[in-house]
Parts: sequence; C-alpha cells; structure tokens
Amino acid sequence: MLPQGTGKRSAGDRLVRAVLLAGWRPTAVLVLASVTYASGMLVLPAMIATAADRQISGVGSGWVVLGLVGVLAVLVGADAVSQLATAACTANATRVLRHRLLAHVLALGLVGRARFAPGDVVNRLDGNTADTAAAGPTLSNFVSSVLLSAGGLAGLALTDWRLALTFLAGAPVGLVIVRRYVARTSHLIRRYLTVLGTTSGRLVDALGGVRTIRVSGTVAREVDRILAPASELNTVGHGMWLAIGRVSWQGGLFSATTQLAVLSVAGYEVAAGQLTPGQLLACAGYVSLAFGLLGQTSLLTTVAKVRGGAARLAEILDEPVAGPGTRALPPGPAELVLDEVTVRQDGRTVLDRVTLRVPAGHSVAVVGASGAGKSTLAAVAGRLIVPDSGRVLLDGVALGSLDPDVLRREITYAFERPGLFGTTVADAIAFGGERPSRSQVELAAAEAGADGFIRRLPAGYDTPLRDAPMSGGERQRLGLARAIAHRGRLLVLDDATSNLDTVTELQVSRVLTGTLVGRTCLLTAHRPAVAARCDLVAWLESGRIRAVAPHHELWRDAGYRAMFQPGEEPACVP
Repeated sequence: MLPQGTGKRSAGDRLVRAVLLAGWRPTAVLVLASVTYASGMLVLPAMIATAADRQISGVGSGWVVLGLVGVLAVLVGADAVSQLATAACTANATRVLRHRLLAHVLALGLVGRARFAPGDVVNRLDGNTADTAAAGPTLSNFVSSVLLSAGGLAGLALTDWRLALTFLAGAPVGLVIVRRYVARTSHLIRRYLTVLGTTSGRLVDALGGVRTIRVSGTVAREVDRILAPASELNTVGHGMWLAIGRVSWQGGLFSATTQLAVLSVAGYEVAAGQLTPGQLLACAGYVSLAFGLLGQTSLLTTVAKVRGGAARLAEILDEPVAGPGTRALPPGPAELVLDEVTVRQDGRTVLDRVTLRVPAGHSVAVVGASGAGKSTLAAVAGRLIVPDSGRVLLDGVALGSLDPDVLRREITYAFERPGLFGTTVADAIAFGGERPSRSQVELAAAEAGADGFIRRLPAGYDTPLRDAPMSGGERQRLGLARAIAHRGRLLVLDDATSNLDTVTELQVSRVLTGTLVGRTCLLTAHRPAVAARCDLVAWLESGRIRAVAPHHELWRDAGYRAMFQPGEEPACVP
C-alpha cells in the first residue's frame, strides 16, 4: 500500500514520493547500480590518461590495461543489474498504482462515475500509471546524471582548476536552457494527457451507444465529436516539437561552445607543458561527463511525464471517500429512516431535506416525474451516495458507522441495467460477499421470473455467461434474482422492473405481496401497477417528499395520476 505524502508538495509530487517509498527496495538496488556505473565512467578518463602517458613515455601500461578491463566488467555488470532492477521497479510500481487507483474508483462508486468519465479512468489506469511507475528508474537516471556532472566537474578541477573555471563560466546559460525546457514541456505534457483522457472518454461513451449512433445516422457527427480535441493534440504536439527543437539547437550550441572553450584551454596548457597528452584525453572525457544532466533532454522529458501522469492519478486518488464504519447491526425489524437528507450534484440540489420512514416489513414505492430524484434517493438508502447533510438509519444505526461487510450484506440492490459477473448464469445470481446455495439461487430465479428462460439455455444454470445472450428484460430478471437470493434486511429495487413485459412484471410484482411479504423493500416505480402492490407510496417532487400514503389514496389526486402514462389504471392487488 502506498504511504500518504505530506507537506507542501503538489498532489502529483506527493504521489511520486509515495511510489518511491513503497518500492524502495528495487529502487535502492537500481540507484546503487546506477551509482556504480557512473563511478566506473568517472574512473575511465583517468585510467585512459594514465595508459596514454605511460605508453608515450615507454614505461608500459600492462597493469593499467588490466584495470581498464576490470572497470569495463564492472560497467557491464552494473548495466545488467540496472536493467533487471528497472523491470522489477516499474512492474511493482505499476501493479501497486493500478490496484490502488482501481480500488479507489470502485470505492467512489456513483460519485466517481459522475466526476470521471469511464474512458478517462481507463486512460489514467493504463497510460498514466505506466508514466508514474517510471519514477524509480527516472530517479536513478537523475542521480546518475547528477553524479556524472559533479564527477566530471571534479575531474576537470583535479586536472587543472582553470578547466573547471572555464566550464563553470558557461554553466548558468545551460541551466537557463534546461529550466525553460522543463517548464515548457511539463505544461505541454499535462495538457496532452488531459486532452487524451477526454478523447478516450468520448470514445468509450460512443462505443456504449453504438447502436443508437448507427440507427440515428450520426456516425460522421460522432466521429467529429470524438476527434474534436485532435486539433488541440496537434497544437500540443507542435509545441513539444518546437520545445525539443529549441533545446536541441540551444543545447548543442552551448555544449559545442563550452567543450571548445575547455579543450582550447587544455590544448594551450599542453603546449605550455603544464598538462600531459594523457591529461588532454582525460579532459575531453570529463567535459563530456560534466554536461550530465544538462545534456539529458530525454530524461528531462521523462521527469515531466512522471509528474504529469502522477498529477492526473492524484486527481482521482484525492477525491474523498467516506471512511468505513465498524459497527454491527443489533437485532431489529429492518426499519429504514431518512432524516433531513440533502444531496447536491453539479451545483443542483437533487434531494432537499427529505425525511422518509420505511416501516419494518413494509414495501414503499418511490414515484415522481423524471428528474425528481428517485434513483438518487434509492442510492442514498444503501449508501451508494453519501448525502451532503442529514442521516440515513437502519434499525437506528447510521449507515456511515456500519462495517462495510455488514452494510453490503444487509442491504441488497437490483438495478435497471445490472452488471452480471461470474462464469455461469448461476454465478451471476450468487455473486456477492456471501454465496447462497444452489437451491436458494434457483428459488430466487423462480421468484424473479427468470427460471423459465434459464432452463431453456444449453446448460441451464451452468451455461457460461458468454454463451447466454439475453435481452434487457432477461438481464434485469437475473439482477432481481441476485438481489432476492441475498436476503438482507433491506431490498432496494432501482427501476428493476422497467424493462419487463406486462406478464413478467405482474409475476415479479406479485413477489412483493408473496415471497417478500415481511421483508423491508424500497423501490422506484414508473407504473401504477407496481406502486399499487406496495404498502405505501412516497411521492417525490423536485427533490422533496410531497406525500406518503397508500397508492389508492394518492390516485385521487390528479397531479399524481398525471405522472403515469395516460390510460393506465391502478392495478388491483389480489
């Protein structure tokens, strides 16, 4: 698990620091290998200089050659260790980051879905985690470059102080070039990652509604919408090329000028007899090494990518998630109470001080016009959404104080478009923290009106989901069966019967007055037949409770009748 960063660093920089701390072992090995490699590179110019001078003087350089072979062996070994450590460091960081990001997105639930588009989340989960996971290797390369720069400068100074002074005279210019490049590319990379995430989000949304796009004849329009940010990507890419081109010619000119100046001074001193030819060779090696960080354009770009990717991950990870509770539920009759609950979304009040009591063992239908807040109320009832104010109590215990396992065991949901998970149809119904028995699965399927079509599948309940094409209504019945099979205290049905045909809906709605009698149930309803089978109806209007009463009493109100389709009549409850 990644430790949390503190202090005044940006959220992205804190995340980079956390990644480095979480994977400190492979990172430490990588840094040690890089330091060893850099040290070997710093030794080479001096050994080459010694070998050259001894050869010129006729003394012989046998032991120096052996030393060079030893240094080269160390360099090869350090490079091999560095490659292995880089792979381990990157793989571990990527795994940890993706696990943490995915867990956080799932913990955010509906809030996260509203805040971040699915395609954008996928882009961050894939590309941005890979960018951020390069923090360890990038740190290693940075340390190596700094060491080479400092060692190269020290080598020049030890050879002759005038060489180091000549190099330092131009160093401020190099630092200005590097600083401008980093500032420019960091901004451009952040823009690029943001625009790419927007494009990915639009693409995923379009793929989800591809049939609607095809039948509406808007393929060309959707292509233009998805690729609309491409012009900005082009602008950002052009800016990156300009920045790279600018730093390339400026850095190249600075490097060539500085090397020429240093080597000119060294050549003058060789002519004056103050330096040996071997020291001139060493000077050429040290001045190249001294450029270290100043000449690492690709490293500087990687640093910007690491920080940019981390900043985008931090946007999600810093989105607050309500902390889990620890309490268990006392024995109770399963009474749900919403007390002055208010929910705001996108600057709009969706639920406004809603107070509602769902008596234990009763079913309550929530009805209202489109946009009244029915699904939001259903989500609040099981803490899929945390209200901005007010309380939600189950048997007198605030949902926020409940242990998450208890909360999910005692409150079960069925949705209009349920997600089906598992290998087989039976797995999809049994999916949950606690797995019901096969007999309970089949009983729940029968109660949800799904047993008939399941048994017509090639392998019945054991049919793999991928081999069981289903209509929207059939998927909905499986979702309803899953909710029924996990018999918690409270059952919440959010549009869970909207896609059912009239006959199946009648069969399912009879469950409310049959099998589920005595079980507390809250459901959103669009048809009077469903509302009529519930004990009470909560009439929601513009985010507020207008009335709570049995359906047959509310039906006398013309405003209530107007919410339903013309011609629909209340169903008689047998």
